[in-house]
Amino acid sequence: MNNALRDKTLALAGVFQAAKLAQQLARRGHADEEPLEASVRSILITDSINTVSIYGGIEGARLGLDTLCEKMSGGTTKSDEFEIARYVLQLVQLSRKLHTDDAMADDIAQRIDRIKNEYSGDNGASRAQLYASLAQLYKDTLSSLRPKIIVQGEHGFLADPEIVNRVRTVLLAGVRSAFLWTQLGGSRWQLMFDRRNQLATAKDILAELNP
Repeated sequence: MNNALRDKTLALAGVFQAAKLAQQLARRGHADEEPLEASVRSILITDSINTVSIYGGIEGARLGLDTLCEKMSGGTTKSDEFEIARYVLQLVQLSRKLHTDDAMADDIAQRIDRIKNEYSGDNGASRAQLYASLAQLYKDTLSSLRPKIIVQGEHGFLADPEIVNRVRTVLLAGVRSAFLWTQLGGSRWQLMFDRRNQLATAKDILAELNP
């Protein structure tokens, strides 16, 4: 397998995973815990030696790989497929805006470092506080850019501050993966017109988990 294409597909899977997690949180008030943890960790890993380590291994991106395969092979309903596609496209668009805004990119990097230091080790900080800090970072920075991502779901869930914090956190994770995907050579053209290679590569990566 082409290593460059493998890395790029893993990063794109990170975007799809964030989109799926945002949808789960908005629709049912909770998300699959393991991929949620992997996506949150991916925000805090800023000095990784390779792409797969950002997600803690392939397993950490499994939900994203599964979602990518489902969407690119037409394995879901049209409405569900459109919603995920919209989130993914908007996350990619935000990441491209961030690429052109050095001041915001530096601010985000510095604040992530502070958050990472604050929540590293056994300092008693709660998971809810971590989500609140990352959500505030997203609100202070990326939410001011366009397109503004409007997550659709059940009003009762989206009125809950803790769920909103989780949604904003996974959107931040999605932009982080989209930013990486662009750095690795990903483009909107590939996202729209190179589905065959992306789908085949995602399936090959998943096969490593199920030999």
